[in-house]
Amino acid sequence: MPLPVSEILKDLFFIERGYLNGNHFVYRGEEPVLIDTAYKTGFPETERRIRELGVDPAAVRLIVNTHTHCDHVGGNRFIQERSGCRVALHRIGKSFIESRNAWATWWNYYHQEADFFNCTGALDDGDELAVGPHWFQVYYTPGHASDGIVLYEPNSKVLISSDTLWEKDMAVLTERVEGSTAPFRMMESLERIRELDVEWVYPGHGKPFTHFQSAVARAMKRVGDRITHRRRMGWDVLKKITIYTLLMRGEAEERSFFSTLMKTVWFRETADLYFDGDYETTYHETMNELTHKGVLRREGGTLFTTIKP
Repeated sequence: MPLPVSEILKDLFFIERGYLNGNHFVYRGEEPVLIDTAYKTGFPETERRIRELGVDPAAVRLIVNTHTHCDHVGGNRFIQERSGCRVALHRIGKSFIESRNAWATWWNYYHQEADFFNCTGALDDGDELAVGPHWFQVYYTPGHASDGIVLYEPNSKVLISSDTLWEKDMAVLTERVEGSTAPFRMMESLERIRELDVEWVYPGHGKPFTHFQSAVARAMKRVGDRITHRRRMGWDVLKKITIYTLLMRGEAEERSFFSTLMKTVWFRETADLYFDGDYETTYHETMNELTHKGVLRREGGTLFTTIKP
C-alpha cells in the first residue's frame, strides 16, 4: 500500500516515503517545484509518485533541497538532466556540491549512493523562498547537517522541518563529519524554531504531526541526553546507520556483514570514538539490540530490516 500524499497548501503536496528515502514535496503549477528528491535508487518510485500528481519531471523548474544528504538529493541529477531545472540549497551545501565534497555531504563517509548536480542558487538564513504563490521563510538549522534548513510558511503556520525535527525520534548526529559542536548546534537550532507559531509539521521522515512544542521538547531532551551521555550518541549512530546500510543493500549475508562494516570508515570511527575500539563487542551488541527491537531480521543466514525504505 502506498504511503500517504496530502495537499498541505494549494497545489503543494507532501509525499511520505520511508527511512531510506526522505519525504518530499511537489508544487503542481505552471512552474513545478520539488522540495527534496529522496534516495538515488528510489528514483523510479519518486518519479512515479511525482507523475501521479500530474507533474512531468521534465517540466520541473526548481528543486529546493533542505540539505545535501543522500536521501534528500538522490533524484536531483536525473530530474535536472531532463528538465534543465534550477537547484537551490543553503550556501554551505552549494559549496559542497560545487567543490565535489562527497565527505561533507556524508556520501563517502557512510558509503552511500549519490550524484553531483549543478547547484544554481544559494539560500541563507532569513531569505524568503517562493514555491508557486506560497512564500516560505528560510531558517538555517545546523546540527544534523551543517547546511540544514527548515522552511516556514507563516500564514498557514506550516513548517517543513526536514531532519531538524521528527515527531518521536531525532536524526543522527555525526560528530566525525560535523564536528564535536554538532549536538550543541542542534540544540540551538531547536531552541530557535520553537519560537515559531506552528500548526502543522512536515518532517523529513515520518508522518505529518501537529504537536509541535512537545516534539521540540522531546528532541531537545534527546539531544541533551546525548551531550551528557556520549555513548548514547554512539549507539544512535551505530543502530541507525546499520539499518540504513541494510536498506541500501536490500539484504546482507550475516557471516560477512561484520567484515563489510569493518571496511567502512564510519563503523570503525564510531567504535573508536565512543567504545574504545572494541569492534566485535560493539557490533554484536548493536545487532542484538536491533534484533530485540524487531527492526532486524535473521533468516537462513541473511540479514533484513523491517523498516520501510
